[in-house]
Amino acid sequence: MDPFLDEITLTFTAGHGGKGAVSFRREANMPKGGPDGGNGGKGADVVLRCDRRETTFYQLRSKKMLTAPDGNSGTGGMKDGKSGEDLIIAVPEGTVVYNEDGTVAADLIREGDQFVAARGGKGGKGNVFYATSRNQTPDYAQHGLPGEVFSCKLVIKLIADVGLVGFPNAGKSTLISHLTKAHPKIAPYPFTTLTPHLGVCYISADASFIIADIPGILEGAHTGVGLGIQFLKHIERTRILAYIIDLYENDPFPNYMTLVKELEAYKTNLTTKPSVIVLNKIDVVDREMIPMIIEDLKEKLAAAGIDTVKDILPISGVTSEGLAQMAQVFYRLTDELKRAESEKQAAADKVPPTFTM
Repeated sequence: MDPFLDEITLTFTAGHGGKGAVSFRREANMPKGGPDGGNGGKGADVVLRCDRRETTFYQLRSKKMLTAPDGNSGTGGMKDGKSGEDLIIAVPEGTVVYNEDGTVAADLIREGDQFVAARGGKGGKGNVFYATSRNQTPDYAQHGLPGEVFSCKLVIKLIADVGLVGFPNAGKSTLISHLTKAHPKIAPYPFTTLTPHLGVCYISADASFIIADIPGILEGAHTGVGLGIQFLKHIERTRILAYIIDLYENDPFPNYMTLVKELEAYKTNLTTKPSVIVLNKIDVVDREMIPMIIEDLKEKLAAAGIDTVKDILPISGVTSEGLAQMAQVFYRLTDELKRAESEKQAAADKVPPTFTM
């Protein structure tokens, strides 16, 4: 069984609050000891917390229901019961928590981000709480409250700067293995990667970007052909898309448009992202044809009104020709977008709040 699991439905039950105690002091030389029942402890919360060491929900596959510990009951001597220890569930970075109605309850992006999925019930009050001048010996206490129950769907959406998109055997796995330390399966025969892969490409000691390689897309994927479009959620967060086109065919434009249409069928805003077309396997074509192929592709993109393509890069994943230039282009584009995002956020932070009367 493949250990990668990027969607799971779970039900969380927080801990029940502990019971308050009914107790009276029984001490020597104090024949009229009053109530001294302590409060019950709070039930434990269920907390989802981002942990970069986690990459899948595979460890949760057999746990459809998870329950946090209850709070302990109070005891005499006005001793409160111990609260239940929170149930902390480690989830991968990029985990989206969906309510049963499909709305987003939480988006856990970075290490340490957390979401209280279900809150524990309050502990019950002990009988000392109910003592008054008129009722000096209450013989009752409060039961603890039940914890919340929360059913949800957890979905991983990988967080990367560059998303590699292409048909099976276009060479995406070879590229990510050359540029990063990721080790996807590579073979000389047609097949498609079955799980997404993440890798970090280092340009220098202080300059890097993250690449996501998703399983190959087939024409008709949005109708369920092949692996369908189930993995396209992993490039929703990417800053740029890299369309990897196999140059075995001299006209890459039809293949590019097929990929674009499949992405549009999934989510229109994917195809509005800045992108790069990577013409792979230049080692198997006539070198004199490459400039003409690129020029023809530019003309067809312009005629189709496509202005999101920022560059066209001829490379060879086998000989590594052009890979260094491609990495530099990826870094430059993602760095420009990050700077623009930072400037936009800084400008938003400077806007004073508005008040209405």
